[in-house]
Order: sequence, then C-alpha cells, then structure tokens
Amino acid sequence: MTRTIEDIVLDHDRRGIGALRPHVPGDFCAQAARYILGHPGPVVITTGFYILMSDAPETDGPPGAFAIGNAVRDLGHPVIYVADRPVAGMMASWLGHAGDSSRVVDFPISDDAPSNDASAAAIVDEFGPALMVSIERCSPDAAGIYRNMRSRDISPQTARVDRLFGLGLPSIGIGDGGNEIGMGNLADVVAGADQLPDQPAAVGCDHLVISSTSNWGGYGLVAALSLEVGRNLLPNVDTDADCIRFLVDAGAVSGVSGEHDYLVDEFTLDENAAVLTELHELVDSRLASGSDG
Repeated sequence: MTRTIEDIVLDHDRRGIGALRPHVPGDFCAQAARYILGHPGPVVITTGFYILMSDAPETDGPPGAFAIGNAVRDLGHPVIYVADRPVAGMMASWLGHAGDSSRVVDFPISDDAPSNDASAAAIVDEFGPALMVSIERCSPDAAGIYRNMRSRDISPQTARVDRLFGLGLPSIGIGDGGNEIGMGNLADVVAGADQLPDQPAAVGCDHLVISSTSNWGGYGLVAALSLEVGRNLLPNVDTDADCIRFLVDAGAVSGVSGEHDYLVDEFTLDENAAVLTELHELVDSRLASGSDG
C-alpha cells in the first residue's frame, strides 16, 4: 500500500503519539492544509517549548514553524511569529540570517491574567490574523499548570501564548506529546494512553496535526498544502538542517536529553532529513502524476 503523508510523519514513534491516530481523521494533514487555504490572510504562528533541565528552548518547533511560514508567505499571505524569550530572539536571528522580514513578537512571560489577555488582544488588533497556528507550544492542563513531558511545572518559564487560542480565531495545533496547544481536543484520550501525560493539554484547536516530532507535523502540513496548490512548498533539506544547527549554536537543545547537540527529540540530522526527503519524493511524485490523493 502507498504510504501517506500521515504515515511518514508518524514514523519512528518513540513517545506513544500513535495512540491518538484512531481519534483523528485519516487525512489530518490534508484537512489542515485545506483549512489554511480556506482562511486566507495574515497567519500567526507560535512555537517555543522550554526545557527545564537545560534552562533553554528546544530544537523542535521553530524549524517546523519556519516551514509553514515560508509556505504561507509563498502563497502571498503575511506571517507573524509569536514566541517568548529566549526562543523569540533565536527565531528573529534566523530570519535575519535567511533574509526574511517577517515579524517575531516576543510575548512577555507573566502570571497576571489581565496582562496576558492584553498582550493577546494587542497582537490580534495589530495584525488581524485570519488563522492561528501552534506548533510544539505548551498548553496549560485543566488546572492551569504548564507541564513538560515529565509532568514538571514550567509555568514560570512559559508565556501564556495560548490566550490567543481563546479568542475564537480559526486555529491549527501541531504536537507530538499530548501537552501542546491543540491537544485539548483529545484530552481524555491522551490521559488514558500509557506513554502520554496523565495531565494533558486543555487548550484545543479547530484542526489537530499529530506527529512523532512536531517539526515533522509541520513538514507534513506543508506537504499536504503543496498537493493542494500544485507546487512543492517544502523546505530544502540542507536549509532545514542549517536551521537546526543555527538554533543549537544559539543555545537550543534536544528536548529529550536537554543536550546542546544537533538533534531534534534525539533524532539526528540524517534521520530528520530522511523524513523530509520522503515527503519531497511523495509530493513530487504525486504532482508529476497529477494526483493529490
């Protein structure tokens, strides 16, 4: 049987995210891609996950955010990235390095609810987003606590960017662990899965994308978007690897080990490139054959 985009992005599942697959549409990447096309206009993309053991952000998230952002820009829509420190600075540095003038908004870290609501409202007022996308961004649990995969509290180090997802805007969430924005759609399922958090994300979304590592979910979304519009929008494999190296050199770490290595959730650059290469091959083959299935 021919492999699908969803098969590829769920390959090498090391954290049990595959337990959610029966509970999402079989073509979840394609449905999310069509949702993007159905909501043209400025897109706000948020990412950045704090790794407590290293006091640093992880490498998973920003490369996938850039892949989505570049695809959306290629389709003619403004992109605004939203993160908190220090990942916001790292992302702005990469965009400058890449010659991309897209804005990065630094969402302040605060436990003051009115202040967070004001920060979210200011972003919406300034940019008028047609769509919100979150990739590998921590969501609070039902008790309002932001937890990592080991259930440790990272609330003091996490900006309340999820407030943007409570404003009624169309939204897509991408995650790989059950504690990210969007996973609130399947909170009960996550809590009942053996390898996933007992205290899952509470914030949901309109379309959920799951993957073995969130960057791959971003690539899968772009692959599906490529098939919808009839041209390959996926990032260049070497450029993507350069982005990961850039982030590590700027201080990002692998989310599983917390080490400053050229890894994403312990997947090597070669393993990451193999997934992206397979998506390129699938997209190019289907476009050449005139099929989007």
